[in-house]
Amino acid sequence: MTKIIEKYAELPKPLRKPLWKWWHRKMNQYDSGNVANFMNYGYEYLNGDVRVQLKDQDEIDRYCIQLYDHVVNKFNLETKDVLEVGAGRGGGASYISRYFKPKSYIGMDISKSSIEFCNNYYDNVEALNFVCGNAEKLPFDDNMFDFVINVESARCYNNQLAFFNEVFRVLKPDGKLLLADMIYPVEIDKLQSIIKQSGFDIVQETNISKNVVSALEKDSDRREGLIDKKMPKFLRKSFKTFAGTLGTSRYNNFADGTFQYLSFVLEKQK
Repeated sequence: MTKIIEKYAELPKPLRKPLWKWWHRKMNQYDSGNVANFMNYGYEYLNGDVRVQLKDQDEIDRYCIQLYDHVVNKFNLETKDVLEVGAGRGGGASYISRYFKPKSYIGMDISKSSIEFCNNYYDNVEALNFVCGNAEKLPFDDNMFDFVINVESARCYNNQLAFFNEVFRVLKPDGKLLLADMIYPVEIDKLQSIIKQSGFDIVQETNISKNVVSALEKDSDRREGLIDKKMPKFLRKSFKTFAGTLGTSRYNNFADGTFQYLSFVLEKQK
């Protein structure tokens, strides 16, 4: 299993989605208390940038939260309708809903077990709901959302052009897609081409690889501790690789530049 995780980004796209569903089911099975409510690689501020101010209850998830904060903090989300595609275990949706106060926030994921879990666990967060759906065929009407958020999910899709076309469709005029994900350097030109082909303007593209590596270094002990506590022994090595803890191939790939990590602000052309 560890070898499969190490080569996850190289697997044929039709295999990535079933593996992702299986991974979510295992997370929900072994962590029913939602101790690990984020699944991203995190973000650390560098060069003296001011870190986000968090409530005490959120401090433990600082680095994962900071990735979501980096993705959205340029925008005022109050009075806005927001969709997150690939909401996972709902931590990012909860953070944005509580701190940025959007008019509505829908977290969508393909994993039915994750959606059921999120609707039960976050039922007290105002204006936040979760639905099950396919990123390549979004179950929403045209021109519904001001913002769509996608964090570490788009790389899993069988048809990325279909995803970007669908996001373009459900966004309001001048709506924005806020995207963050890992990528091989040789794939960047292809991704940019797909983005433009779907009708988006690339307003901002930022390489945040160093920020992600710093976050993984500082958060490694916490991640390993959670995995050792929650996961059976036969899965621990695989989960540590997936989590990018120090010494794993996933961490090394970020550190040596095999993977880069990019964030985008994409705007729907009129």
